[in-house]
Formats: sequence, structure tokens, C-alpha cells
Amino acid sequence: MQSQSDKHLYEYAVVRYVPRVEREEFINVGLVMMCKRRRWLRAQICCDEKRIAALWKDADLETLRQQLQSFIDISKGVGDSPIASLEAHERFRWLTAVRSASIATSRPHPGLTTDLDTTFTRLFSELVEDN
Repeated sequence: MQSQSDKHLYEYAVVRYVPRVEREEFINVGLVMMCKRRRWLRAQICCDEKRIAALWKDADLETLRQQLQSFIDISKGVGDSPIASLEAHERFRWLTAVRSASIATSRPHPGLTTDLDTTFTRLFSELVEDN
């Protein structure tokens, strides 16, 4: 039996594409998850461009690709942004901050797990790929 000390507290947020913020319509395009104690941060994107184009025919897919790549780079701690040099939990907080932008996230949600990678894969499948 697993003890509480074997479990890791984590937080995750769904990454969303919001083409017109004022309409509050979005499509889930990724997931970001963080465990502060382990200094662990992971993000993954699955951008279904055909689905986006079907829902929003005037979507700027090139700009979307660039913005999502910046999101991934910051989560990995790479790139030119000063945010990329912050600790994992600080990058997570910056990535999940409430903002009015075409790339947004859900509010962070907490959880406990013994396996961060397996939990990330399950959440990504349930919340992003199965949409």
C-alpha cells in the first residue's frame, strides 16, 4: 500500500486557444502540469488545426503555432524570454496567470499521484486528445 509520503502534490491547467476573447469560446489545445516539491514542469500541445479552421475560419494558424511554441519553450525553461530562467513553479504560475489573450489556461487544479508522468499522460488524453 502506498503511503501519503509516496504521493506527489501536483497542479495542472488545460491550455486553451481563445480566438476571440470577448466571445469566451475556446478549444483545448494542451496541458501544463507542475510539482513544486520535485521541481517538475511539463507541457504538451496537440493543436488540431483542421478543427480550429472549421470552427474559426479566420483563425491565424501561423501566429497560433508561434504562441504555442513560446508556451512550450517557457515550460521547458528555454528560449529568449526572461520567464524561461525562473524556477519550475514560477514558470507554471506565469503560464497559468489569468490574462486576456488568445492562449489562456483553465484555473489550476490540484491532485496527488505516485507517478507524475503517467498522470500527465492520462490527463492529456482525457482533457485534450479526447475533445
